[in-house]
Amino acid sequence: MDAKSIFVTVALMVLANGAVLANVYRDLPGALRPAAIRWQAGTALVALGSGVFAFGSIMPVPVMVTLANGTLLLGLGAYHRAFERFYGRRSSPADIAIALVAVAGTLWLSAIQPCFICRVELTSAAWTLLLLRSMWLLHGMRMEDESRSRRMLIVIYGLVVVYVVGRVVVYLHLDVPRETTIATNDYGINLISPMFVALLPVIGTTAFVLLCTERVKRQLEIAAATDYLTGLPNRRTLVADGNMAFGRARETGAGLAVGVIDIDHFKAINDTHGHGVGDEVLAFTADGLKQAARKGDLVARTGGEEFVVLMDDLDLQAATAALERIRVAVADSCFTIDGVPIPITISAGVASCESRDRDFDDVFRRADRALYLAKLAGRNRVRQAVV
Repeated sequence: MDAKSIFVTVALMVLANGAVLANVYRDLPGALRPAAIRWQAGTALVALGSGVFAFGSIMPVPVMVTLANGTLLLGLGAYHRAFERFYGRRSSPADIAIALVAVAGTLWLSAIQPCFICRVELTSAAWTLLLLRSMWLLHGMRMEDESRSRRMLIVIYGLVVVYVVGRVVVYLHLDVPRETTIATNDYGINLISPMFVALLPVIGTTAFVLLCTERVKRQLEIAAATDYLTGLPNRRTLVADGNMAFGRARETGAGLAVGVIDIDHFKAINDTHGHGVGDEVLAFTADGLKQAARKGDLVARTGGEEFVVLMDDLDLQAATAALERIRVAVADSCFTIDGVPIPITISAGVASCESRDRDFDDVFRRADRALYLAKLAGRNRVRQAVV
């Protein structure tokens, strides 16, 4: 197969992968679509550049070389902008600047002072800069994105960088005429080049689609474990974490305490001010509980106006003191609607893990009964579970 046929094949493969992404695009959440559009644009530009190399013989060499390299470089820039949008980073004009400088240089080195190896060095430097910028961005996301697709993209980009640098080394050791282009069949390296050009839009597109689907999966997992109104863990998360904490307490003998909290007179707040204000009170109280709790304690909303604090390594007395600090912090907070203060207080029941407890639910039920006692005693107080 000659270089022209390979470039044609590459262009068709790239377009086919672009079509796959176009179909997936419709199923992506709105927040991911801008990144997908930029990746599609990059894929289209790479396909165009490959097509120009394939059919560029009908054009003057300077036009063909400049147009082909320009579209390929702009395609790499579009890929980088896709990553910037995906991770919420501000777009930089550096990618366009790199591409434009390389395009201007390519035009000069093909029309004014033809020099094939000089063009290769220039475009390879531009490719390397653009590729390394994307690799650096992907690497910098390792703490917030541990997905395999992100690591896969780094590997793919790394392979292309190695090839781009290696290609320059190979050409430097060849006696290449100044008017040569990579679309000729004169050198074996020319036949390999389009295959590496296809690496990003073909395999890279698959990795990018996986990156998007893994993001959606993580968002669904978070939504399933989080209360939509307060952003706190929900009952499902509480039960799972509570069971694990109970198991650890049994194995290590460390303390475990559970505090069940209820907002006092919440129905009256809803009836007087409306459910919209009630939702604001819930969110405000949730934030106050989280701020007042110890670092590492799990604060969850289990439904309605009820919250739970899961406290590791505390006995009953220490947990009672911790909940009392939380109660005081909420009572001292200032919640206002249109300048009108609305007092918020909480009642709480607390229980610690005892030898007779069979599971986490036993501890939770005793804390819940203690909450009932706190309400009977007049609210805005903490009561310990009866042993």
